[in-house]
Amino acid sequence: MLKGKTALVTGSTSGIGLGLAKALAAQGANIVMNGFGDVDGPMADIKALGAAVSYHGADMGKPAEIEAMVRHAESTFGAVDILVNNAGIQHVARIENFPPERWDAIIAINLSSAFHASRFALPGMHARNWGRILNVASVHGLVASAEKSAYVAAKHGLVGLTKVTALESATTGVTCNAICPGWVLTPLVQKQVDAKAAALGVSNAEATALLLGEKEPSLQFTTPEELGALAVFLCSAAGNNVRGVAWNMDGGWAAQ
Repeated sequence: MLKGKTALVTGSTSGIGLGLAKALAAQGANIVMNGFGDVDGPMADIKALGAAVSYHGADMGKPAEIEAMVRHAESTFGAVDILVNNAGIQHVARIENFPPERWDAIIAINLSSAFHASRFALPGMHARNWGRILNVASVHGLVASAEKSAYVAAKHGLVGLTKVTALESATTGVTCNAICPGWVLTPLVQKQVDAKAAALGVSNAEATALLLGEKEPSLQFTTPEELGALAVFLCSAAGNNVRGVAWNMDGGWAAQ
């Protein structure tokens, strides 16, 4: 379905970003990956799906590097047709104890990076009259949790940026939407489950139930594969008039 299109996915070497990249690759898109840690393994996963893949190690807190990443994608594959703004970091603390430098970093990487990547990619999308921008927000773009001030502020801002981007492109073939997951079983979240099990002296299954039970009524994780299927839908012709939506996949979290 996406053969001939190029998708740039930030923060795509693991977790949600890798799941989204795989889903788009499986539909024939060329993939430009970005992120830290192991790169060779995730790139091999994309290649195994038959997709062409490239990598750029831009620091998503630095606008000049974000521009270089977009230009790399354009020079490698000719265009950025699909931009997935997924890069993100987290820090948990009460507001009075929240390190200002952590606030600045979270706003830069979770919110400002999406603005910069979009402003560099949009001119080409508008020139071709086709494009998809998917901003990976969070259920925390819709509701709040204590001790996550910077993350919640950034994700709420990302939902707002999504709406403005959609409105500014409303009469074109370029759409922008936000994906808002609840708990997703990524390696990072699995570590939280393991830590909770160890701290409370309970089984992994019990720790999982406790973690999900705090917020997510379905008591089940969303998977990167499910989020990938949503991304594919939003990039399809069926998503042509889905614009400015904050689509939560959260097991009923925001319905409470």
